[in-house]
Amino acid sequence: MADSARSLDDTEQHGGKPGRFTGMGPFMLVWSGQAVSLVGNSVLRFAFVFETWSATGRATALTTLSLCALLPQVLLSPLAGALVDRVSRRIALQLADGGGLLIVALLSVLHFSGGLHTWEVYAAVMLLGGAAAFQFPALGAAVPLLVDKSRLQRANSLLASAKSTADVGGPALGGLLVAFSGLGFVLVADLVSFALALAAVRVVRLTGDTRPVPDEGGGPRKRLVAEAVEGMRFLFRHPSLRDLMLAFCVVNLVMVFGFAAVQPMVLARSGGETAALASVNTAIGVGGIAGGLLMAAWSGPRNRARGMLLGIIGMCLSAQVAMALAGGVAGWCAAILVGAALMPMINGVMQAIVQTKVPQEWHGRVFGAVVFLSQISVPVATAVSGPLADHVFEPRAADGTGVFRVLGPLVGDGPGSGMAGMLLIAGLCGIAVGVLSMTRRTVREIDTLLPDIDAEPGGTTGDGAGTEAGKPATTDDSGRPGDPEGPEKPDNPENKELVEG
Repeated sequence: MADSARSLDDTEQHGGKPGRFTGMGPFMLVWSGQAVSLVGNSVLRFAFVFETWSATGRATALTTLSLCALLPQVLLSPLAGALVDRVSRRIALQLADGGGLLIVALLSVLHFSGGLHTWEVYAAVMLLGGAAAFQFPALGAAVPLLVDKSRLQRANSLLASAKSTADVGGPALGGLLVAFSGLGFVLVADLVSFALALAAVRVVRLTGDTRPVPDEGGGPRKRLVAEAVEGMRFLFRHPSLRDLMLAFCVVNLVMVFGFAAVQPMVLARSGGETAALASVNTAIGVGGIAGGLLMAAWSGPRNRARGMLLGIIGMCLSAQVAMALAGGVAGWCAAILVGAALMPMINGVMQAIVQTKVPQEWHGRVFGAVVFLSQISVPVATAVSGPLADHVFEPRAADGTGVFRVLGPLVGDGPGSGMAGMLLIAGLCGIAVGVLSMTRRTVREIDTLLPDIDAEPGGTTGDGAGTEAGKPATTDDSGRPGDPEGPEKPDNPENKELVEG
């Protein structure tokens, strides 16, 4: 590959000893632009929260604002992924950043021409969520064109650390800018961040980035919705990817259910000390940044699936079980910092697996499906956890009834004990899912059962067809979407019984 040749040239220039980030110059430029844009978006979100609270004074308004940002991103991700696969990766990245730029520009015009109304903020946040739906599929599909396969986990971890940096630095910077400069300056700063991200995408060369060629045969192109469904079907047609994603989705569900109780639990058990909550939130951000940087320097476990599952078990054990059992701010911060540090490794490995097992021409649709499956549980778990904490777990913990006959000695019976019990149960369920997934050979040995796509840059041959082990991928005789290898071409012929489930 061209990237590999460029990396070898860099190695020779450094006396045969490659640096950790040798050959990652183009990616680092794109990463820098995306990191600046993420910080700008985080600052703007904080400003919107402040403005909405000032205008309404209601917590429900803030919850609605969060849902306006999250739901469009989750629900539109499959469609965004299908659209990403219809255009070049450069154009896909420009759609994500350019869409955000246009929306923030419109907001700036409205603000400077007479001020923003609350409903306009809600509408803008929904539009920004829709633009963000393109970002993960576009980045997931573009990263393999910017670095060679051996650096995918490192690159994905750097992206994770950029998000953690934005989550930590954005609110702090947003507080200062809103206090001293106002919303107008924040909007202009976000415009500049989008412009920098767009400029970085424009100047970088994406090796092998070509516009996808429609399927041969002269028939009409499938509808966008049908292609979005193909991404989901692709995951479920390959047992190794299917089982890995199902494990990831279930863990996400139980972990979000537990994590939704973290902030109210800290406030309840600390007597409402905002300093305690701020310390825990800071620990989450610091852990995410540190974990991403460590993963980037290390480049990840050799056995990717096993390393990811061990990371999930470790995160559940630290950020949920230990967090629930800890008795003070120092213990909470230490426990959740370790869990947050493991998150970039888990996400980086999962993305690298998809990037190396899925043909390049399917990356957008598959990553869109990944976002949908992994994030659809967030609003559901968040909505359910609050009422359960208030009306089931907290009263049972105070009375020592139900499951708290067993958990009571571990989490106590004071304020916040019920939510600590929720966190403990969620952590134990996550550990169980990780252990059970480890027993599944389709997951544990995914690198053996499902070989990496081995092709020219972009994972395609000259005519746009995906390849495996250097050979063109065959098409399914039945014409079913999402099965480029065909029913007679399982992940590994020696393990056909595993592949066919």
